[in-house]
Amino acid sequence: MTNASPPASPAAALYGSPPADLADAPPGAAQVSPLRPGSADIAALADDSIGQFTVAAPPGSIERRFVLAHALRALASDGRLVALALKDKGGSRLRGELEELGCEVAESYKARHRICVARKPAGGEAAISAAIEAGSPRFVEILGLHSQPGIFSWDRIDPGSALLLAHLPALAGQGADLGAGLGILARHLLQGSKVEAVTLVELDRRAMEAARLNVTDPRARFLWADARETGLTELDFVVSNPPFHAEGIEDRGLGQAFIAAAARMLRRSGTLVLVANRHMPYEAALRTAFRSVETIADTAGYKIFEARK
Repeated sequence: MTNASPPASPAAALYGSPPADLADAPPGAAQVSPLRPGSADIAALADDSIGQFTVAAPPGSIERRFVLAHALRALASDGRLVALALKDKGGSRLRGELEELGCEVAESYKARHRICVARKPAGGEAAISAAIEAGSPRFVEILGLHSQPGIFSWDRIDPGSALLLAHLPALAGQGADLGAGLGILARHLLQGSKVEAVTLVELDRRAMEAARLNVTDPRARFLWADARETGLTELDFVVSNPPFHAEGIEDRGLGQAFIAAAARMLRRSGTLVLVANRHMPYEAALRTAFRSVETIADTAGYKIFEARK
């Protein structure tokens, strides 16, 4: 009699990039953070399929519970979940949120992080389903746009983008929107008859999927990518409301990197129109990368720059 081969071990999954000294990334783990171009979708993981799940929990409460709930849904019956976050970025709530989802939790503290270890709960299905529903994509009536909790400014137009919409000059040719979000700026740009194409560049897969629903003009193109590494060249214009946070942590260098990337994308005499919080140190980067820089608006804590290469 031939012994049957043992079943394959359940897969491993990883959400985000936890510090290596706080939580090991399981070998061969599938990355499921929407902020990693090319990653899998956590919502597409099969039920009861993951043996080890490590989650660098996001700071937003609705988004965090959505991620934890999907991780528990996908966890195998004997699977193990490790979730961690900075204490002041949701870590202080992790244990309670996991307990609300039916888990028994072991908690430890290190390097300002709360680290929680849990197994798949025997119950908790109703709470898990409710957390998933609360964080899922939806149509936001007040915006008239598709969106999802966790996307930047997911349920409102942020003030910087609103100001940029009010001051965008007439643009023409082929361009890009760096950090396109839900597609609000691109929709406005595509109202211009002289605009030939707009590439929406966005790091967040959730925002990119929403933008595909929000921007239906055939001149729109979509690129799920880091705006600093697109390969786009010879553009006539770039618009941007660049981020200055990376996964909840302020990073002023992001906007400066967006400026340098825009300069690489533009043809000679191409135009960058950028909005930024007034305190952001972008003017030196603009003057280094561009032939001319003009401040076309300075109000309500924001500046709008028009720069020519």
